[in-house]
Amino acid sequence: MKFFNRFTKTLLLLFVFASASAYALAPIYTGYFSSKAVAGYDVVAYFTKKKPVKGSSKYQFKYKGADWYFSSKDNLNKFKTNPKHYAPQYGGYCAYAMSLNKIAPGNPPFWTVYKDKLYLNFDKTALKKWKASKDGSIKKANVYWAKKKKD
Repeated sequence: MKFFNRFTKTLLLLFVFASASAYALAPIYTGYFSSKAVAGYDVVAYFTKKKPVKGSSKYQFKYKGADWYFSSKDNLNKFKTNPKHYAPQYGGYCAYAMSLNKIAPGNPPFWTVYKDKLYLNFDKTALKKWKASKDGSIKKANVYWAKKKKD
């Protein structure tokens, strides 16, 4: 079973890398079968609670073509006031992959707030590698993101 999970994960990554790197990316990563930004997690909570918190459809807002969920009305209002501040960098795609000129989804449990910006990564390994060289990775990722995103 462990092999199957690892094999499936590897195939998914290869598919995402191969298909996404050929064209411009949506400004916000939502996955193929969803319109939820950050898989429905409350992006404001990363800043205020310092942890991933699942959002509720009760507190929802549409921004850049994606549905953003929040755990409270207060967090929803904070986001509405300044969405650029709270939205993850690179539209929620993996910050480490972006620094390698690759595309992978960002996942809510693998995050960092650095210099008052939210970064998501694909998994624990990507997060560890990204943290080891944040400033250099950000510089490279910023260049690649500018080429790949569509506004």
